[in-house]
Amino acid sequence: MSSTAPVPTGASAAVLKPSEPMPDFAVTVEGPNFDEEMSLQKLLASYQRIGFQANSLGKAIEIVNKMRKWRLSDDPITEDESEDYLSPEVRAQTKCNVFLGYTSNLISSGLREVILHLVKHKHVHAIVTTAGGIEEDFIKCLGKTYLADFNMDGADLRRRGMNRIGNLIVPNDNYCKFEDWLTPILDAMLAEQKETGQVWTPSSFIRRLGKEIDNEESVYYWAYKNDIPVFCPALTDGSLGDMIYFHSFRDPGLIVDIVQDIRNLNELSRKSKKAGMIILGGGVCKHQIANAMLIRNGADYSVYINTGQEFDGSDSGARPDEAVSWGKIRAGSESVKVFADATLVFPLLVAATYARSDSEP
Repeated sequence: MSSTAPVPTGASAAVLKPSEPMPDFAVTVEGPNFDEEMSLQKLLASYQRIGFQANSLGKAIEIVNKMRKWRLSDDPITEDESEDYLSPEVRAQTKCNVFLGYTSNLISSGLREVILHLVKHKHVHAIVTTAGGIEEDFIKCLGKTYLADFNMDGADLRRRGMNRIGNLIVPNDNYCKFEDWLTPILDAMLAEQKETGQVWTPSSFIRRLGKEIDNEESVYYWAYKNDIPVFCPALTDGSLGDMIYFHSFRDPGLIVDIVQDIRNLNELSRKSKKAGMIILGGGVCKHQIANAMLIRNGADYSVYINTGQEFDGSDSGARPDEAVSWGKIRAGSESVKVFADATLVFPLLVAATYARSDSEP
């Protein structure tokens, strides 16, 4: 039997190193207690103390609620305040302008209905998306998108005229229907351009399509009805571009001016008393909004939701602090990135913010 001996001092000091006291404001980790009655709002409120990406989602909910509740009357009148904003009534009605961005696959998914809710009820003030984010909304009014599987054989799907978007399937006939619907609209738009001399912009182009679809299932129908501008710098990067390409042979001359739209978007940002970004995914929609925020020296509130990583230097994967260095998010403002698939967490974010009544606990 071994003889007793003192614990080695170095080992003891390494293992049993004393801690500094935690500050009074430190928050303890705690998950939801399902032994208690648990409403959706109570469950979502618990995310703030779960940790990891649940914690980030909890912070995103907090930031978005600040976006939707802020009024100019919350802030003191500055010495250089415009006379247009001195009235208490005007200040109480002046809201934070929310700029929503999303990638095309999210319109292909069931997030389309979540986005539609925000647009229908005027919760956002401007949208930036990609060509697919426009056309897939209209295509869904003409034909259905179906659930499928990520592992389906691409060559077989091509033979059958089926297009895969992740684990979704869009029959190619839907795009044929889209061409049949869009072509006479392009004819009319070109005729109006020739008659008036007024060229189109991506946003006026999308507004026209929202009017023509005349379908309450469409995001852009509601954007048209509620006068919410939809910007799409890459309007030709998709089926819309294919149709414009075909139309340019049959009846050339249609002009879509991106210069006027960048002015419109940047001016909307510059004139915002408070500006917030909610951006789902990366690429064009993320950077176009962030770059517009630079015009006003940065966004006041920022929420990113995407799965991108920053190690490759891409803007898509960049965290909010990188945008702070560029002046696209204001230093000291509230921002968060939720590292997650937007289809998982964005419905929860909306349920805890815009979709709840102010009377809910």
